[in-house]
Amino acid sequence: MRRQVFSLNRSIHRSMVIMLMTGSLLGSGPAALASQSALTPSQNPAQATAAPSATLGQAMGANLAELPQFGQNFSTFRLENGMQVVVIPDHRAPVVTHMVWYKAGAADEKPGISGIAHFLEHLMFKGTKAHPDGEFSKIVASLGGEENAFTTQDYTAYYQRVAKQHLGLMMELEADRMANLQLTDEQVKPELKVILEERAMRIDSNPSALLSESLDAVLYRNHPYGIPVIGWEHEMEQLDRQDAIDWYNEYYTPNNAILIVAGDISEDEVRDLARKTYGKVERRAEPEARIRPHEPPQRTARSLTFTDERVNQASVRQAYGTPSDSTAENGEAQALDLLGYILGSGTNSRLYKTLVIDNKIATSAGAYYQGTGLDDTRMLFYGTPAADHTVGDVLAGIRTEIDKIIKDGVSEEEVARAKRSLLAQTFYAQDNQAALARIVGTALSTGQSLDELRKWPEHLAEVTPEQIKAVADKYLQAHRSVTGYLLPPGASITPSSAQDDKKCSDVDQAIPKAREMSYPKDPPRASQKVPNPQARPQGQPKPKPQAEGTPSAANDKAAPSSATAE
Repeated sequence: MRRQVFSLNRSIHRSMVIMLMTGSLLGSGPAALASQSALTPSQNPAQATAAPSATLGQAMGANLAELPQFGQNFSTFRLENGMQVVVIPDHRAPVVTHMVWYKAGAADEKPGISGIAHFLEHLMFKGTKAHPDGEFSKIVASLGGEENAFTTQDYTAYYQRVAKQHLGLMMELEADRMANLQLTDEQVKPELKVILEERAMRIDSNPSALLSESLDAVLYRNHPYGIPVIGWEHEMEQLDRQDAIDWYNEYYTPNNAILIVAGDISEDEVRDLARKTYGKVERRAEPEARIRPHEPPQRTARSLTFTDERVNQASVRQAYGTPSDSTAENGEAQALDLLGYILGSGTNSRLYKTLVIDNKIATSAGAYYQGTGLDDTRMLFYGTPAADHTVGDVLAGIRTEIDKIIKDGVSEEEVARAKRSLLAQTFYAQDNQAALARIVGTALSTGQSLDELRKWPEHLAEVTPEQIKAVADKYLQAHRSVTGYLLPPGASITPSSAQDDKKCSDVDQAIPKAREMSYPKDPPRASQKVPNPQARPQGQPKPKPQAEGTPSAANDKAAPSSATAE
């Protein structure tokens, strides 16, 4: 039985997780989504704590000082083997969401074995002595339940949603494969072909996904976020059973895992069941501290152009490196959330109103901040030119709106509206079991605590217009940009006004010089062996990918990419 595949991006801020899990953006959307290798789940069951009351509207009106509580009934404890357990009560229906999160993702992979985190996620369904290949999924299906699994840069997670009386069985099954996974070459080799075909279908055959990968490779030159979750094909081809076993033994240990149970259950019930199942799993390893290379300061704008015959509509996307929720200074992450909303979220955003409605330069335009991540992440802008306009026009328009905020700031009214929207999304997430489990798991897997999560609405409400202006000035300077152009043959990136008078004048500052990058019309399928001068001997470090043709994870409104995998 094959798992259903969904996709999500590596580091989507809380409000985006909420929208995804409630179904409005399943699989893709303006706020960053892209498929990646099968990279991420996105189920949407029903949820957790009490629904927001009328005080929500009052608190998010003129007075933001008194906010409805978020996550106050969450509880957490640890088993003796080090496994953290979080309980999210919701007694409205006899249903539970059961998730196990491992603090290991693609960015934790050693050089030369990209894709192993996602590959093992697939192999975890191959069975144990007690529950052979395929039995796990058959049991869940026979109970009328749902299941999925997903890999991102920072974590890997496994998910089931069942009637509450089956929670103990889900814990038994998940604990069994945490301790007793059995793999043979006969199981591993066919699954390797599956993930190679997955890459061929989702990335290599999609110009937008290829540009997204390349954009991240150029943005993250020193940090492993520049390597796609699904992996580079020439390294994926060399993955084997031992690579998977080594990854499993190092990271799939209870002291590196988080159990989240949301639903019609009490903390005492979860504690008792967890001790009887997960509590019996011995810790196999002590994972090292997750210390990754940092990006050096970016002092010049970077850009790349991808021209491909399969592209029908030109588009542009532009990324800026930013801190994440876990790495930002006090208040910066919340200010970036609000900045992204004001600039690019929905039809009331500055970019949409100016570029699409007023000036009719673009048919789409937006921006979003990807806040969840163990390390620094990014803010991404995107747009599609209208007829008689170019991606250069769109990019110049985006730059103009950014510069307006850097120079003049934002209004109190804009900030209040953005706060109301983001806070509403956060509080309404409490009406969805899976959304809450996902939010909590993401936060805890990327270096945050439950207390920090509870205080996020309060910290968001405290952000001032001056703080939003400050983060725009600090992180959105033109020299810190990485721009990607996706073009059909013959399309131009030069602004239409500059084409008329043969000069770019002031727009030169907004349009980074782009390198041309081409891709074969019919890329080789993953099953075909393509000579690769960069293929490394087993165990040797991989060469640094070239900026122009290499994929990594990135994503805009419509681009499958490689930030999450299923």
